[in-house]
Amino acid sequence: MSNTIEIKVPDIGDFGAVPVIEILVAEGDQVDAEDGLVTLESDKATMEVPSPEAGVIREIRVKLDDTVSEGDVVALLEVSAEAQEAETQPPPEQEVTAAAAEQQPAEVADPAEQAPAPKPPEVKPVSAGPAGERASGAAAVDPSRVPYASPAVRRFSRELGVDLAGVNGTGSKGRITRDDVTAHVKSVMSGGAAAPSGSIGGLNLDFPELPEVDFSRYGEIDKQELTRIQKISAAHLHRNWVGIPHVTQHDEADITDMEAFRLANAEDAKAQGFKLTPLVFLIKAMVASLRRFPRFNASLDRDGETLILKKYFNVGVAVDTPDGLMVPVLRDCERKGIMELGAELAEISAKAREKKLKPQDIQGGCISISSLGGIGGTAFTPIINAPEVAILGVSRSAMKPVWNGSEFQPRLMLPLSLSYDHRVIDGADAARFTRFLASRLEDLRRLTL
Repeated sequence: MSNTIEIKVPDIGDFGAVPVIEILVAEGDQVDAEDGLVTLESDKATMEVPSPEAGVIREIRVKLDDTVSEGDVVALLEVSAEAQEAETQPPPEQEVTAAAAEQQPAEVADPAEQAPAPKPPEVKPVSAGPAGERASGAAAVDPSRVPYASPAVRRFSRELGVDLAGVNGTGSKGRITRDDVTAHVKSVMSGGAAAPSGSIGGLNLDFPELPEVDFSRYGEIDKQELTRIQKISAAHLHRNWVGIPHVTQHDEADITDMEAFRLANAEDAKAQGFKLTPLVFLIKAMVASLRRFPRFNASLDRDGETLILKKYFNVGVAVDTPDGLMVPVLRDCERKGIMELGAELAEISAKAREKKLKPQDIQGGCISISSLGGIGGTAFTPIINAPEVAILGVSRSAMKPVWNGSEFQPRLMLPLSLSYDHRVIDGADAARFTRFLASRLEDLRRLTL
């Protein structure tokens, strides 16, 4: 025979409307007395609502991010038959000394009178201190000093022998979840291939803060706040540079014939309202290279163990704007000719400079191209635009003497710099990719107009 009881939020002090940050059980789970069911988070501490008895969870009455107060029902528990038996069984008869027996006969007290009514287990707020350390309800969480995790997660980490100081938290306010601990263990066991969700390559990056320097002590200064785009880009680029193992492969393409063709068709393009740039030919050559080397047209899944191969060809192009770098995306490049791509590139670049890009205009890229050819330079190391696995950097072309087997000839050479994610792409494949890309630029007959 079973009995279903309501498990309510006990006295949690003066706190009300406390959010539920973690649900530790599921419907149908067998629990023991004192097992945590849900985790709550006040302004001061993290606390669990435990099960008062052993049994089976029949219903969860709350969801993540719900707010609860004292007396709110969080779950329904079907008490096990063993627990009911233990509750109704009379306590063992008290031993009576001989002296007491002479004065008064031993009496067996009524169980209902002798045993006090069971009280809900006290909810002990747990600070975010070292694992297993208990604190009072007023103990403040100091996320800069200690890991931030619920008691259940701390127990789980202790069972696995995981130091939470090395785990990146992806929950609300940087809280470490059970999944974060699991992913950390997985990452360690696989040699770092699997990164926790939302972390940077599985690394616990605990950099010391930069020292605060009063530069005005040394001379006149001026302060200029970064633009909104620069602020967003800065965080994105820093994450990518630190979290992705970059390697850059350098090569050159002989674009003498390509440049002659481009100049021959420049007037036609101008008549259609756009400028025909070398970047358009690079996009077409990139599509051909992605077809030949599909690993470059891919993204690494969040589990760090699965490669997602894409069968579409969308190319992002870095555009220098007054507010910072933008990377709009040209879609379905394999279906478009040189002139069509040239017109589309001019249009989307203008939208970027005029701040008219829509969210969909910068999403869905397969690979990016960053061209500094109009400015100068001979080579550079572009930062991969995650979740892409490669990016092509292009510097300014220069006329160079090239040996043709019998003599040196002046040829227009274009420097190429391919940065790639070494977790996905090997150096040999990167060299083959850049050489194939260069061969397509060198022979226009291989490009579909």
